[in-house]
Amino acid sequence: MVAAHGSRAEGANVAHCEVVDALGASVAHRVTPAFLELAEPSIPDAIDAAAASGAAAVLVLPYFLHPGRHLSDDLPAIVSEASARHPRTSIRLLGSFGAEPGLGEVLVSQVRRVVGDL
Repeated sequence: MVAAHGSRAEGANVAHCEVVDALGASVAHRVTPAFLELAEPSIPDAIDAAAASGAAAVLVLPYFLHPGRHLSDDLPAIVSEASARHPRTSIRLLGSFGAEPGLGEVLVSQVRRVVGDL
């Protein structure tokens, strides 16, 4: 599952779901969107649904750029509580999207593309 913050702007939530759908089409595993707040499904509900469907493992990938309270406190607590609810399912919180080393190269590529157009 790919967990985002959630937004009052519905377009942002739709965009997250589209990114998750594209990821799911590119990997051999079921990938679902989830939201910390302001949109559905919530992260706990998405974890519960995966466990109820018989998933042996649920990986929670935080789609967050920078560390903060959500990454250090909220998401670990949600995963810990879900693990207690589903002791037969391995539920693991992965590193955040923003910590991915290749992200810097994406930014370099974007700048080079724009500078090349000037």
